[in-house]
Amino acid sequence: MDYIGITMGDPAGIGCEVALKALKNEEFRKKSIIFGSSEIVQYFKELLNMDREIRVINDIDEFHEDYINIVDVLPISLNDFEFGKVSALCGDAAYRYVESAIKWALDKKIKAVVTAPLNKESLHLGGHNYDGHTEIFATLTNTEKYTMMLWSDKLKAVHVSTHVSLRQACDRVKKDRVLDTIILADTNLKRMGIKNPKIAVAGLNPHAGESGIFGDEEIKEISPAIEAAREMGLDVHGPEAPDTVFLKGYRGQYDIVVAMYHDQGHIPMKMMAFDSGVNITLGLPIIRTSVDHGTAFGKAGKGTASEESMIQAIKAANYFDK
Repeated sequence: MDYIGITMGDPAGIGCEVALKALKNEEFRKKSIIFGSSEIVQYFKELLNMDREIRVINDIDEFHEDYINIVDVLPISLNDFEFGKVSALCGDAAYRYVESAIKWALDKKIKAVVTAPLNKESLHLGGHNYDGHTEIFATLTNTEKYTMMLWSDKLKAVHVSTHVSLRQACDRVKKDRVLDTIILADTNLKRMGIKNPKIAVAGLNPHAGESGIFGDEEIKEISPAIEAAREMGLDVHGPEAPDTVFLKGYRGQYDIVVAMYHDQGHIPMKMMAFDSGVNITLGLPIIRTSVDHGTAFGKAGKGTASEESMIQAIKAANYFDK
């Protein structure tokens, strides 16, 4: 069971386009299933001058590697929406694609789910009040302990918190959560083939608190989590000064950096690997990877979007449990 499910994302965005461009790779196409809307896929197939025909399937035993295989989750027409525009229909469609792919993964029909971007405003208008993909996956798989990892060949980062205010993020820096994040990083890097991950933990405050001068979260919460992880046999270092630890990761001193909040990890990642970064949700009972960019409404429907992040997301899904 090595098939990959690719969710089309918001129909009004670039998700379907980048998915099909990635499937020009024959190796990917022979193991991939698009969860989306067949009419939209047909439009982009013609726009991109792809020769392979579309095959709509309802179960995995109908898969045929000579075709572009699609689960037609929600049959919608190009007349129902506009490319580059927020809409409730597209938000609902994006959710339903993900919901269907998760079910297939939980039923062991596919190995992993790779997600194209959705639009949060459209998602909410469509009646699905989630902060994003990560929270949808956690809810639909009944997962309590999870986190986001940003992955690239150049740098890897995992987050203690993500889509919350900066004030809330500071409040969430607690020993148990930091320790859970360290363990999730270690466990999943091993699943991806790194036998003994070397993990750096960033501080929350400037200079990692400078022995309590600039804040005591490092002393009260972060250092105790690091010590607990070391007692479990994990190779963990820190708390490191946030302004230099990502450079150390980039230079290969560490395999991954534990970031305390969203932008602390995202800013260096997008500086280093904007076009090739991948978002991976850790802690789920299924494998989920994603492009690390948005719906790019300004490019939607034109055939000019880059598929590089989608290619890397598919590759990352295949790294698990080799």
